[in-house]
Amino acid sequence: MIIALEEAKYKLVGMREDVSELGSALKIDELKKMAEELDAKTLEPDFWTLEDSSKILQKLKQTKDVIESYEELCSRLEDAITLAEMAIEENDESCVEEVESELNEIAKATETKRIEVLLSGEYDKNNAIVSFHPGAGGTEAQDWAQMLYRMITRWAERHGFKYKLIDWLDGDAAGIKSATIMVEGLNAYGYLKSENGVHRLVRVSPFDAAGRRQTSFSSIEVMPEFENIDKVEIRDEDIEVTAHRSSGAGGQHINKTDSAIRILHKPTGIVVGCQTERSQLQNKETAMKMLKAKLMEIKLRERLDTIEDIQGNKTNIEWGSQIRSYVFMPYTLAKDTRTGYEDGNINAVMDGEIDGFINAYLKMNAGK
Repeated sequence: MIIALEEAKYKLVGMREDVSELGSALKIDELKKMAEELDAKTLEPDFWTLEDSSKILQKLKQTKDVIESYEELCSRLEDAITLAEMAIEENDESCVEEVESELNEIAKATETKRIEVLLSGEYDKNNAIVSFHPGAGGTEAQDWAQMLYRMITRWAERHGFKYKLIDWLDGDAAGIKSATIMVEGLNAYGYLKSENGVHRLVRVSPFDAAGRRQTSFSSIEVMPEFENIDKVEIRDEDIEVTAHRSSGAGGQHINKTDSAIRILHKPTGIVVGCQTERSQLQNKETAMKMLKAKLMEIKLRERLDTIEDIQGNKTNIEWGSQIRSYVFMPYTLAKDTRTGYEDGNINAVMDGEIDGFINAYLKMNAGK
């Protein structure tokens, strides 16, 4: 048992270099300097009159959170090494399990932080707007879209992200025709951009009396919440605004009145909606922000010069365009077609355990 302690101590000491390199990659020294500068700004007499005071406070909190999290990791590593050394010196075999557990947890935390370093895209730190759309296939596809909605919201809950329901359209008999949420928190878009695309399901349909195996498709659309989105101009003649009665899973948070808004952008065919705000006007404002964000995201992704260049071509939600397949029958497997990463525990995946897919995607794109 003492040999096990020696091995654990050896691995822990070896992790000092890894954690030190992680600190350099996270630019901890630069972040500390930035935090000092931001702190100084908040103490200026006219700070609360500044337009961007809330953004400064948000940036300060995010910066301090990264620093504190890294310093906690360093402290935890040193404490684990000290515990291992004391246990070896006192020949205390009862500490083996605790030391090995700490070794595994620290290794996981270090890997998680290493993944965070890969989130260096211009909008990776932003909140994420996530929409769910079933493909052809009626109730089966609509049910699959709601399963994906649950998968993403469970992932958000597991990682401490807040999410807000923006729009929801019930399916004909089950599931959803569409839904949109805002996932709020540092790096929300950076993580969830890996889920953008068509997702394929293979299972025995609960809606088929004959119990036949069916293939369904639904898409997840992920875009960042942009700052300064008001700079995007949309002409009144290019949109068609309709009001409808709110419905769906919002419960008390959705007003059961004709305050829900849906906006069609005629040149591109893009449709956005909002039904969770208190009034029709607020719903329209939120929907317009979503439309502007969608147009901005397409412009950037397709490297277009202006919003007007967008043609509105959409990828079909069907066979051959999927980014990931989820098989429930005759075996269980979730496999990403881009990275090759797979997980046989399909129930855990559907319960929001998708970190393996996210991390594999970020690593694949790190060198691009």
